[in-house]
Amino acid sequence: MDIYEKLKELNITLPAAPAKGGIYSPCKEFGKNLVYVSGCGPVIGNQAVVGKLGSEFTLEEGQVHARNAMLNVLAVLDANVGLNNVKGAVKILTFVASADDFCAQPAVANGGSQLLADLFGAENVPARSAIGVNVLPGNIPVETEAIFEIKE
Repeated sequence: MDIYEKLKELNITLPAAPAKGGIYSPCKEFGKNLVYVSGCGPVIGNQAVVGKLGSEFTLEEGQVHARNAMLNVLAVLDANVGLNNVKGAVKILTFVASADDFCAQPAVANGGSQLLADLFGAENVPARSAIGVNVLPGNIPVETEAIFEIKE
């Protein structure tokens, strides 16, 4: 399957890979055919996205932010290994900046998981964790990191 054709079919345009925000590697190969993509937030272009789920953002808005964070993860992956070299996602971890009474972090993470299911197939969805946190860098609402398996 050609992932670029699938993106076109789904009318999805990958953003430019986000710039590094510190001293780390945005994408690191390890083990046998595995690639780790460092955490990416939901900011695409110059849009400002700040606040928490349950106060500034609704669940549905959070799902859009999680999808955008995954788009950024995929942009980093594409820039480093090329999407057609990817078998699929193995594990994702989504952090959700949440108001104290917001408990739907897994539903927020579904925004990113659904994008992966749409691209790589529902049978290839990864293992996942969704964690509520008090605050994320730059006061973004969502950050996602991922491990992908690449083709031999």
